[in-house]
Amino acid sequence: MTKSQWECFLQNLGIWEGSFTNFSPQGTLLNHTPSRLSLEGLNNNQTVRLTLCRSGRDDLVKEYSSLGRSLLFFENGSFSEGLIQLGPFSEFGGELALVHENRRLRLVQLFDNTGQLKELILIREHLAGTPATERSTLQINDLLGEWQGQAVTMYPDLRSPDTYSTTLKLQLDDTGRLIQNTSFGDVSRQAASRLRTITSTATIKGPIVLFDQDPQKQVQVLFLPDGASATSPLKVQLRQPFFLEVGWLIQPNLRQRMIRSYNEKGEWVSLTLVTEEKSIFTDYI
Repeated sequence: MTKSQWECFLQNLGIWEGSFTNFSPQGTLLNHTPSRLSLEGLNNNQTVRLTLCRSGRDDLVKEYSSLGRSLLFFENGSFSEGLIQLGPFSEFGGELALVHENRRLRLVQLFDNTGQLKELILIREHLAGTPATERSTLQINDLLGEWQGQAVTMYPDLRSPDTYSTTLKLQLDDTGRLIQNTSFGDVSRQAASRLRTITSTATIKGPIVLFDQDPQKQVQVLFLPDGASATSPLKVQLRQPFFLEVGWLIQPNLRQRMIRSYNEKGEWVSLTLVTEEKSIFTDYI
């Protein structure tokens, strides 16, 4: 039986200890603050109280008895919240949050009122009383190879989710440029005619992978601590569809990604969670 959105929200109950780390779009560490976030069920879990403490003080206390239109949860508790519409000359942003066992990895991407990417906030958390295990900063070699995945796409209007298979192949060419092939298949039909493959290339410079084939639609992937990656358009603008993405290398051969997609009108249209495993025999080194 499918869980309700509220039941998926309740997967996050507990005390989450960790930190908020602010980065510039170029990956420069700007600020690092320890944090403690409590999600407490009240009235037989009909209400949830959120208390966020940073630097030893209560930053935020908020109670939920329902969920807003800007927020969607997956069955494992992973979620995303953000603006549902990109407006002209206004700031824009979104949060993408992945949950795995006793840990959460959350990413906030913020854009200024001209649409330029201005800041990234990486939030790393673990349940109080459990190990605070973290992976090192992501490297390109961690991702090279072929990843087979399963994707679930949800929609803001709460229609039935779509489930399908994915394949992601990452390799370097002779010049050191990254070649990315992404394929989406239909799990229920497995028909070749249903398979879509997108090929793109990128320049690698330090912690940044820049997909720069179209100067008007440049997208960067920034490698971050704890096996995280942030995929962001350098500029969000109307009349051009775009997406925000977080990736999390949980284990060397296990990765999650979440994608929040907007159409050419700047409207939020879908949220996708991909869980993918690396084929150990297909590394491109």
